[in-house]
Amino acid sequence: MFNLKSLIAGRELIIAPLALNPLMARLAESAGFKAVYLGGAAIGWLKCVTEANLTLPELIDVAVDMRGACKLPIILDAGGGFGDPVHLHRTISLTEAAGCSAIEIEDQPLPRRVSALVGEDGLIPLDLMVAKIKEAVAVRNDPNLIIIGRTNALGVAGLDEALRRGEALRRAGADMLFVTARETEDLRAIGERLPPPLVMYTPRDGFSSNELKPRDLALLGYRLAVSSGSAFAAMYKALRQSYQCLAAHEIDPFLGPGGADAEMQEAMRTTDLDLLLAVERRTPGYESRGPAPAATTEPQAKD
Repeated sequence: MFNLKSLIAGRELIIAPLALNPLMARLAESAGFKAVYLGGAAIGWLKCVTEANLTLPELIDVAVDMRGACKLPIILDAGGGFGDPVHLHRTISLTEAAGCSAIEIEDQPLPRRVSALVGEDGLIPLDLMVAKIKEAVAVRNDPNLIIIGRTNALGVAGLDEALRRGEALRRAGADMLFVTARETEDLRAIGERLPPPLVMYTPRDGFSSNELKPRDLALLGYRLAVSSGSAFAAMYKALRQSYQCLAAHEIDPFLGPGGADAEMQEAMRTTDLDLLLAVERRTPGYESRGPAPAATTEPQAKD
């Protein structure tokens, strides 16, 4: 298992793709990633309720499931921390109990607003956000848990306010700063003004056509790039197309003839079917138990 704190202490940009369940986490691991991002917005889409309606235990349940199947560090997007400083006590304790390596806390108002998903961000007062970060740091028991202070001020109040907030969150004790930005000039300004380690979003279409490459961003102080939605978009498109093709009695062009069987074989490998079968087959008494009994239509006695 990688240690996220050690990773961000280096000079490499660590890319953490979105993972919303154990299978996605394992696929990310097999692709060679060193951490995964449990994004609140994508979980909200997955549950068809939006991030504004999520509760902390829902996110923690997902994190526990992922931790049980994959050892990669999990970065938890906890939105506004699910409350005021007093509520951060439970937020941090559950985050640690779930085995997360980092928690991201941002300065959006609570209760969360659905309109934030379409760019209508709001901001809480800076002194309240500073108090949240201070409390999160104070109640942390795991010295390896990374507290990420995030501000969405760039799109609401401009770059100067975003930088001012970032500096205040660092003084409050945040281990990493996340000033949400997408444009090259903003990313440069943030890297030149704020101290590392910094967090950023991955480019929407990846780094292949991006002006700033991972090495450039690492030189600017960025140590973590989280992907908030690309894997969800890919999953959504694949599922939508699969259902449409099945309903129309057509072969899904994404899978092609025989592709479903082939991918199911890969899925079985990813989920360690061979390992589990081997354990089952060497279990004492396994062979003597014989095949499962045939189904019967006779009523069964109840205790």
